[in-house]
Amino acid sequence: MKKAIWNNTVIAESDQTINIEGNQYFPPESVKMEYFQKSELHSTCHWKGEASYYNIVIDGKSNNDAAWYYPETSDLAKSIKGYVAFWRGVEVK
Repeated sequence: MKKAIWNNTVIAESDQTINIEGNQYFPPESVKMEYFQKSELHSTCHWKGEASYYNIVIDGKSNNDAAWYYPETSDLAKSIKGYVAFWRGVEVK
């Protein structure tokens, strides 16, 4: 079972994560959306497509752009469509 933790709070938990390029992608239903706010940031991966980002907000603290997902993907990355991955201090263990 993988867990994503930030600010001493479990923000995602699943035994169905997908590891791509060293990042654990969590299924959308495993993410505790009450801690997430859509960000304006977008980036492009040459083989996955355009990523959208979330800010994580817990107890008044914000970790901007700390989670990303691909609302639409290329055919090569369709297994992670909608899945959420983390960085910027979010611990995945």
